[in-house]
This record gives sequence, structure tokens and C-alpha cells, in this order.
Amino acid sequence: MAIKVLISVDMEGIAGIVHPAETNPERYEYERGRRLMTAAANAVVEGVIDAEPTAEVLVADSHGPYRNILPEELDRRARLIRGKPRELGMMAGLQAGAQVAMFVGYHARAGASSAVLAHTMADAILDVRINDRSHGEIGVNTLLAGSYGVPVVLASGDAAACEEFSALVPHAVTVPVKRGLGQHAADSLHPEEAADRLRQAATDAMRRYDDHPPVVASGPLHVEVDVHQPRTVDIAALMPGVVTSGRTIVFDTESMAAAYGMLQLIVMLTQLAP
Repeated sequence: MAIKVLISVDMEGIAGIVHPAETNPERYEYERGRRLMTAAANAVVEGVIDAEPTAEVLVADSHGPYRNILPEELDRRARLIRGKPRELGMMAGLQAGAQVAMFVGYHARAGASSAVLAHTMADAILDVRINDRSHGEIGVNTLLAGSYGVPVVLASGDAAACEEFSALVPHAVTVPVKRGLGQHAADSLHPEEAADRLRQAATDAMRRYDDHPPVVASGPLHVEVDVHQPRTVDIAALMPGVVTSGRTIVFDTESMAAAYGMLQLIVMLTQLAP
């Protein structure tokens, strides 16, 4: 039976990208960002197919509106998951039976040092803690994959993002495509050089994906979310099962899927708060 691989692709960790003007659909350099993101996704698809010619590859567009990758330019051997809102957000495809996951173009969590465009799910979120451990999107998505029994075998982004991933999944394949010099500055590989490294890394990761077991958070899960706007806390307090304190939203749940759904709702609430 062909293996099913989920490639979750964000934009901030793509080689050459350093500024919101390149990641925001309303800004002038966004079209360049889309092309760079699509090319990076293609490189990883190619690497997966090099190792597993019969693999079924799902590419989840996982940045902002989830409508960034250019469908007509994506490798035709992959299926594209795009649009939002959707179940499991950045990791949509896990519920379709994915057996291996990869992160492409990821960024470090909010507050990380020497990190490019660092944040956690939304600029208005300051921190997410699951069972008292701070996580960015890398950690949350790794734990979500683990709850489905799926290992994350590759991560690419800036050096800070790769280090964040390696702390969770030691010895897994990482591809640092740039080194942060500030929130909006980096020393980056040429996009074509980054693509070559991504393709080879994806091949290497597929050839030894059994070496890395899923990372699982033992339940029950205690989740705390620090947010920037007090109004977000006021709105969240109306949700069943939520406790609030100062700028922190707190809830307990038995599953990562449920925790992830709540986190997506909190992100939406931050967008309502003025």
C-alpha cells in the first residue's frame, strides 16, 4: 500500500522571505512570496517521490488565509489542501490517513530570539502552554500529529525554527534555510539552493521515517494561552469550560484535536478584538 505523506507549508520560514510585505496578501511583494512558497513545496514533493515513487502526497497550504500556494504551479503529483476555516487547520490531512508529516517554511514561536517573523498562530497571541510547556506552531502541530500516531520527520525554516523542532524531535531532519538577524532581517540561502537542500532532505527523511516515533502529549491536557488584548479574554470567558485570569485563557481537554480546535477559535477571537 502506498504511503500517505502530509506536507504542511507555511510562508515565514521560506528562503528569502523576511518581511510582512512578502507574506500578507494585501502587500506589494506578496506575489513573490507565493512563488517562493510554491517552489519550496515542490522541492519537498519531489524529494518524497524520489524516495517513495508511489507515495500519495498531500500539501496543506498553512499560511494566513490558507490560499497562497499557486495551484497551477504545484507539482501535479501532489494533492492540495487549501482554504479556511477547516478541521485541523495547518495539519488538515491527518484525518485523511496521513502516515508521515513534514513542516516546510515554518517559523519560531513568539518571543524567540534571532528568529525571523516569529509568532505563535497569530500576532495577538503571546504564548501557548500545554501541560506547562511553552509551544509555538511547531510544538502544537507536532503534538497534534502525534495524537494521530503520525511522526513529523522533517522541518525547514530559519535556524531558530529548526532548533525549536529538534528540541522536540531529536535527530530528525532539519533544513535551516536562513539565519535570523532580527524579526525582519536574515542571512538567507538562495531559493534554488534551498530547494536543492529541501529535496535531498525530504528523500533522506522518507528513507528513515521509522526512526522517529510520534511525539505524544499525555492527557488530560491543561492549556494556557496568553493574549495581547484584554478584550479577547473577555470574549473567551463566554465559552463553556474556559477560565480566564488577566490576559490568560485557560482550558482543559482530553485530546489534542479538541485543544487545537479551541486554539483556532481563540485565534479567531483575537481578530475580533479591536
